[in-house]
Amino acid sequence: MKLEWLYSQDAIDWGELSNLYRVAPLGEKTPGDLQKAFTNSMFKCFICDEGKLVGVGRALADGIDCSYICDVAVLPSHQGLGIGKSIVSKLVELSEGHKKIILYSYPGKEAFYKKLGFKRMSTALAIFENQSQALEWGLVNET
Repeated sequence: MKLEWLYSQDAIDWGELSNLYRVAPLGEKTPGDLQKAFTNSMFKCFICDEGKLVGVGRALADGIDCSYICDVAVLPSHQGLGIGKSIVSKLVELSEGHKKIILYSYPGKEAFYKKLGFKRMSTALAIFENQSQALEWGLVNET
């Protein structure tokens, strides 16, 4: 397996990326929404295996204070090979110089990110578009 890393979205097939998020599984994200999100992200990584998109991640950053790593996804066929770890590590490297790097994790994945140096925040709060679903999935709690 020879992985190719891309840091530009110029050659990205947004439909293929949408499918990657669906099967990873990170939910339904439309090609248009993904294109807008990645266009507005300072840092992005796309990993291909023989021309097929197998991993991705991005970071919203302001260049000085805060970088927020999000939407890290790897195809199930390529999970467990260190690709996700490499994506997060590269985004942390690209975010160097920011005063804080924040990462949002789905419940149950926290241990993976702790191994990469992330610490649990005690004061993080969120408002989701669908608050009841976020409660159901364990992304937020009432307390």
